[in-house]
Amino acid sequence: MAEMKIGDETFNVEVEGPEKAPVLMISNSLGSNLHMWDDQIPALSKHFRIVRYDSRGHGQSAAPEGPYSLEQLGKDALAILDALGVKKAHWMGLSKGGAVGQWLLLHAPERIERAVLANTAAQFGSADTWNERLRTVREQGIGALAQAVIDRWFTKDFQQKAPEAIARIKAAFEKTPAEGYAACMAALRDLDLRDAIRNIRNQVLVIIGKHDPATPPEAGKAIAAAIPGARLVELDAAHLSNIEATHAFNKAVIDFLTAPAKPSRPKSFPSRKQAAKKPEKKAEKARPAARPAKTAAKKAGKKAAKKVAKKAAKKAVVKAAKKPAPKKAAKKPAAKKTAAKKPAAKAAKKVSKKAVKKPAGKAAKKKSGKA
Repeated sequence: MAEMKIGDETFNVEVEGPEKAPVLMISNSLGSNLHMWDDQIPALSKHFRIVRYDSRGHGQSAAPEGPYSLEQLGKDALAILDALGVKKAHWMGLSKGGAVGQWLLLHAPERIERAVLANTAAQFGSADTWNERLRTVREQGIGALAQAVIDRWFTKDFQQKAPEAIARIKAAFEKTPAEGYAACMAALRDLDLRDAIRNIRNQVLVIIGKHDPATPPEAGKAIAAAIPGARLVELDAAHLSNIEATHAFNKAVIDFLTAPAKPSRPKSFPSRKQAAKKPEKKAEKARPAARPAKTAAKKAGKKAAKKVAKKAAKKAVVKAAKKPAPKKAAKKPAAKKTAAKKPAAKAAKKVSKKAVKKPAGKAAKKKSGKA
């Protein structure tokens, strides 16, 4: 147990576990102190360098006049990490400690590795309920709430099975400074992070108690649903699930905090969409190259057809010129040329038509095959 000076205020801080192990900072609930985590230390200290502290207004830490804000409680945690020279740590908080964790994930995400938010909420009940409790504390003292708090924190069955644990937690509650308790209640009364937590991107485990009346299961499920990728574990316990279901709680936390990081997709491998698009692009590039080949074949066919038609026309004219003129044509010299031209023209037309239909096609195939 060590006192740490943060500004003008003193905080009670304990550091346990291997020096080179990853740091895990843990924060207590409203009305308790760092000893609420005693059942976690033996198991967790095998894996982590644990930093636990009495929250402002609780245990042996400073309890200045309130009200406090969630921002103030969050900055206390950061100041302790700074004083210890810790740049980044895992976080675990229950109830009020879980609310502080949400603030840190939103305002200092680079300082938090992974976070466990246990038996907590993004909004803690109505303002009227909190104001009534504040009135009771100021008028009758914190002891007036003790039994009602124990009934919310533990099931009746557990209270009967573990009277020593109940006596220890109840004694810590009754020793909590009334002013510090009331000041922290004001911070929870004014809390509403239901929309803001949708922006959290750190890895988060949400733990809920199946029989928790203080922060009902629906509150924890709402947090898990709002934070992308958050995991959810439900335990057979009431509010202080870390005490009532110690073994299951410790296992869930260790499994989560020591699990391998999710591998990110390698940059060298294309996504499915990119891989699907690539063949299409290649096909698109190939299409324009095929069109000029068809056009060249058509042009070559037409040229060949014209050449064949011209040759056929010349042959027809020559043949027609060599044939002797008819007898009647002798009387009319002017008609010789006309008569000779007509058969030649007809012959040329027939030959050109055939040349266009048959030879031109063959020529076109030969030409296109070479391209």
